[in-house]
Amino acid sequence: MSLSALLAAAPSPEPAGSLDEAAERAGNAAGWVQDNWSTWLNTGLRILLILTIALVLRYVIRRALTNLIDRMNRSAQAVEGTALGGLLVNAERRRQRSEAIGSVLRSVTSFMILGTAALMILGAFQINLAPLLASAGVAGVALGFGARNLVTDFLSGVFMILEDQYGVGDQIDAGVASGEVIEVGLRVTKLRGDNGEIWYVRNGEVKRIGNLSQGWSTAGVDVTVRPTEDLEQVRKAITGASETMAKEEPWSERLWGPVEVLGLDAVLLDSMTVRVTAKTMPGKSLGVERELRWRIKQALDSAGIRMIGAAPLQAEAAADPTAGMAAPSAYASATSPQSLATTPIPPPTMTK
Repeated sequence: MSLSALLAAAPSPEPAGSLDEAAERAGNAAGWVQDNWSTWLNTGLRILLILTIALVLRYVIRRALTNLIDRMNRSAQAVEGTALGGLLVNAERRRQRSEAIGSVLRSVTSFMILGTAALMILGAFQINLAPLLASAGVAGVALGFGARNLVTDFLSGVFMILEDQYGVGDQIDAGVASGEVIEVGLRVTKLRGDNGEIWYVRNGEVKRIGNLSQGWSTAGVDVTVRPTEDLEQVRKAITGASETMAKEEPWSERLWGPVEVLGLDAVLLDSMTVRVTAKTMPGKSLGVERELRWRIKQALDSAGIRMIGAAPLQAEAAADPTAGMAAPSAYASATSPQSLATTPIPPPTMTK
């Protein structure tokens, strides 16, 4: 047998070395896993525990907030339809206000719980949170500067709702617009104007708010009569009309006090004005004023007292008949120098 054949038939040492190396590596890996499996299990259980506690706590708090809001809405619906409920409770207003407050509280709760859980999970992985928190702070500052109007609108809406400055059904004057509130949001408030238009007012643009539907309103009527009328008769007629009105529905509920004749508000040569006021239900002053004018006018007519309005317009002065005449012309006289200058020169006579 040749030498080359023997060398080919001889076993190579490389496979044995490869198997030993693979076995050594497998042993090292098994030892590393055995040494670190407790750390992995501890970290996994910690993460699972953090997620479980966060989700359960979030569910419990959101559920409690939802039940609280539902209880508030049910208490508002319980008195809806009664006289007291009509005065003190607006179901739609209470519903929107409670839903807005609940939405804000649920969002804040979810953000705080889940954010804290995320930071705890990153800490469980031995991740340094200082650069992450610094980057988040810089990003928050940049976002705050870029969206400051949105943040201002949101915060203003939150405080408006929490303080119950106005609600659905209120008549308000927001400066930039006025009308009846039909929807209150965290960013925008919807108003129905006097002519039916809808105003969308950003909450951050509202600098002052005049709520005409809280507490009570005042109805004021000015009665203008001739200066020769008997004031006692005028007072008696107005008082009788207002007492009759206060005994009838629905004015007996809308009038929250007796109609008062305050006295003379103005005395002129051709008229005098008597001021009449009454405390009314919020938002009902305009209707009470119209009804008071109607009844006072009827009472004064029955008593023979004449009401007068604005001063009559003064008659226009007679037109000057010479206003349309033109100024006299120098050419009107045949002997004036201008007329003589314009007289045509006669042609010369021809003689033979």
